[in-house]
Amino acid sequence: MFERTDIEVEAEGRIMLRGWLYVPTADTAPYPAITMAHGYAGVKEHGLERFAEKFASNGFVVLLHDHRNFGASEGTPRQDIDPWCQIADWRRVISFLENQDIVDAKRIGLWGTSYAGGHALVLGATERRIRAVVAQVPTISGFEQGQRRIPPNAVLSLEDAFAADEREQARGEPPRRQTIVSADPAVSASYRDKDAVDFYLQPVPDGAWENSVTVRSTRAARMYEPGAWIARVSPTPLLMVVALQDTITLTDLELAAYERALEPKRLVTIQGGHFDPYTTKFDQSSSAALEWFKEHLS
Repeated sequence: MFERTDIEVEAEGRIMLRGWLYVPTADTAPYPAITMAHGYAGVKEHGLERFAEKFASNGFVVLLHDHRNFGASEGTPRQDIDPWCQIADWRRVISFLENQDIVDAKRIGLWGTSYAGGHALVLGATERRIRAVVAQVPTISGFEQGQRRIPPNAVLSLEDAFAADEREQARGEPPRRQTIVSADPAVSASYRDKDAVDFYLQPVPDGAWENSVTVRSTRAARMYEPGAWIARVSPTPLLMVVALQDTITLTDLELAAYERALEPKRLVTIQGGHFDPYTTKFDQSSSAALEWFKEHLS
């Protein structure tokens, strides 16, 4: 029902973003299209293939790319996350899609999840080439997330690590790194919950992902406030998929943000935690997104 090919998109700094382009095999081109990307420190092999395949099987061209510095994409330092750079790169991906003969440039939708769900809000508010947005368990406030997820007695050591990292970089040393997921409390890590450990450590092809991220990525995440853009997404249609027991991007922040969004909008709530929309509740989350894209891109 579709064919998948490897693609490259040149982003600023002559960095090649790499990903997969899914093209339906039905002879009805040009097709509507969906552009997708992963959340914090993830790669396309982390549970997103099933979403892309479902969308492509239903008549959408789908472009799923790795963010710069991650996975198959180029960029250094490796495993380094700048949300605003990722957003700028995503605009280039949209331009790439526009220029494909098989794509109807007036019918491009965007799907982002978790950290990239926050990007979806920013792009939805600032990129009118996008005709429909799906933000799955999106980051709303890096500050609020940090306030709740980092124990008060650990904040001082985290700030000390930020300062030491900055001083070292000023001396020409590479950015410090920390582990993304670890259940060991003695190891500095972005996530410790079992569901996060299980999700990030799921089997992926050799070399596709590594369990590390720069310390300065954490500082950038704590400064990132994509929820501030949500009221500006309108008049672009916005679907939010929210997990009701989300302790990562925080259910109450997402629900409050949804109330600030303007029409047209729709909220789909899912029982479970942050990672359930990818796993145990995949059918519900993917079907909601598919119906939203069909409604607004068909």
